[in-house]
This record gives sequence, structure tokens and C-alpha cells, in this order.
Amino acid sequence: MSVLKYLPLLRANLWRRRIRTLLTFASVATAFLLFGLLIALRHAISGGVELSGADRLITMHKVSFIMSLPRSYVERVASLPGVRAVTAASWFGGNYRDERSTIVAEAADADTLLAVYPELALPDDQRRAWLQDTTGMIVGEALANTYKWKVGDVIPLHSNIYRKRDGSNVWELRVDGIFRNSNNGDTNALFFHYQYFNEPRSFGRDQVGWLVLRVKDPAQSATIARRIDALFANSDTETKTSSERAFAQTFINQVGNIGAIIAIVVGAVFFTMLMVTANTMGQSIRERTPELAVMKTLGFSGAQILGLVLSESLLITLLGSAVGMLLARGLTALARPALQQYLPLLGIPASAWLAAMGFAAVLGLLAGALPAWSAWRLRITDALRQGG
Repeated sequence: MSVLKYLPLLRANLWRRRIRTLLTFASVATAFLLFGLLIALRHAISGGVELSGADRLITMHKVSFIMSLPRSYVERVASLPGVRAVTAASWFGGNYRDERSTIVAEAADADTLLAVYPELALPDDQRRAWLQDTTGMIVGEALANTYKWKVGDVIPLHSNIYRKRDGSNVWELRVDGIFRNSNNGDTNALFFHYQYFNEPRSFGRDQVGWLVLRVKDPAQSATIARRIDALFANSDTETKTSSERAFAQTFINQVGNIGAIIAIVVGAVFFTMLMVTANTMGQSIRERTPELAVMKTLGFSGAQILGLVLSESLLITLLGSAVGMLLARGLTALARPALQQYLPLLGIPASAWLAAMGFAAVLGLLAGALPAWSAWRLRITDALRQGG
């Protein structure tokens, strides 16, 4: 018998207690709405880890990321075998217009930056203009769109960390180019010449925040990392070198174990949803006990009754999960323009939709398992006696 023949029966059973069914459906949709939003947040915060280069290493101060390294380390690291290119960068702590307009701004070695980050796609004329203009900067496409910057604009960038020797904390920078990321990575950042940043600042001259290097063979990354740290061992400024992915993950972990937090919250929500759905199905089966006995009398087998009950439970959870995830997608789409600067990767990845459907199916089966088992074992005479 075709499954489609059962659809009117499923609809009639679910719609028998409309308010109860709608409330259960709403609880399922709310649970998956929260699931979708949390997954979108996790993807926004940690999604960049997956995009990190497999052939890049980060060298930083052994004690802390906020402590600097001597600029002379660049040449020493570049001379090591297996190193393709090295660039140095420093966190600028930039903001535009006011302190709330925080910008990811880095002072970097222009002549080596693009060799280390080949995915930063920049037109040749803009690349040449930036290399020749020490007061210029290149800006990510998303950042340029946020502030409506165009090539040729002069932008006063304030630093909340550094000041010049004359007391000013403003560096005026010309937009020489706007880059995109060929790996679909984050473009909410800008880079300007280290020389222009270094010369006037009042402290930390000839110091850099960290080194980024590309290796010729990613399989040798661990060996090269140990070689770099051994080079500066027992010096006044020892280093810690790790892969770019490990570095990004460490940076993310500073705000907490996002995966564990989401697992705890989602687990609690799904458990509550499971209890609500199971209670709904249990009440529905108890109310329909005589009807189930009549169905068995008419020729419905125990397996068919079990399948119908499980189908009701699955229909509620699958439809509820779809609605909840669609609502989550809509809310993240509405929030993305306002949060683009801070969470450029905000969105629900395709894998989350598959996971949501999988969770919904499992939860639907679990919620309907006990009521379905009871319906399957139902004895016709006992049920009819109960109905009488």
C-alpha cells in the first residue's frame, strides 16, 4: 500500500488536537531556530580556521601574542632552508571616525605580504601603485564596501595603541587598491606600509608583532617550526611557531570553547524538545486507544500501526526543524549587514542543514518510540474494553 494513502490519516490524527500540535510544532521550530543561530555564530567566529593556509606558519613571542619581536628576525627566518617567503606584521589597533568603528588594520612589509598571502587578489596597476606609495594602503572589498571607500580616497586612521612622537594618533592613508580573497575568505581588513607606521611612532620602533612565513613543502612545516624556535632559544626574545590554523584556533579559544558551549546549550534545548514531543505523542496514543483497536480489527497490522505513530512524530520534528532553520537563515541574513564588519562569515553552512535534518529524524524516532511500541503491542480486546 502506497505511503501517500496514509497522509490524510496522519493529517487527521495530528489535527485532532490543534492547539497541542501547534504548540509542540512551535517548540520544535524554536529549538532548531536556536540551533541554527548558534551554528551561524560558531561558523562566523571559527570559520576562518578552515580557510587558513596549510603552507603558512606564524612566529610570535613565546610568552604572549601582545609582546613584540625584533624586526631583525625577519631576515634570519628568511635564510632558513625550506622557507619560501617571510613577512612581518604589527597590529595597529585602528578605528575610523570614532572608537566604535574598530578596523582590522595591520602594518606589514608590502614587498613580501602578497608573496605570503597569494590569495589577496589585487589588480596589477593597484599593486604597483601600493608598492610605490609608502603612505598608501590596500583595503579588503568588504571593508571598502562598509565605508564606501574608493581608490584614491585619503583616510585618517586612528590608533588606540600607538601615538606619534608629536602626540598625534592619526595616520593618514591613501587607498591604493581594493583586494578580494580568491579563497572566499575574510576581506574586512586593511594593510599599510610598516615603514610609514614605524618611523614616527613614539615607542616600539623596529619591533614587529609577529612573522608569517610560507614553506616550500607543507609536510616539513613542523620541522621548520622547531628549527625557527631553536634559532632563538635562550635569547632575550624567544619564539613560538605554529601553523596558521593552530594559531587561528588558539586565538578563537581565547573567547572560550565555542564548540563545547554550543553543544551544551543545544543538548539542553533538544532534550527539552524531546520530552515535549514524546509527551504529546503519548497523550495522543492514549486518547486514540479504542480507535487503534478498531484499525487492527479492520486489518491494520501491528507494524503498520507502529509506522503510523512514528510517522506522526517524524512529521512534527522534520517540519518543525525545517521551519526553525529557515527562520534562523532569515534572521542571520537580516543581521549580516550590521555585523559584516565584525562577523564577515556569519551564515549557516550547508553541513548544518544536513545535521539539523539528521537530528530531527533521530529526535522524532526517539520521541515516538515508546508510544509506537505501546500501540504495536496493543491487544484489541483490552483496548475495546477500555473504550467501553
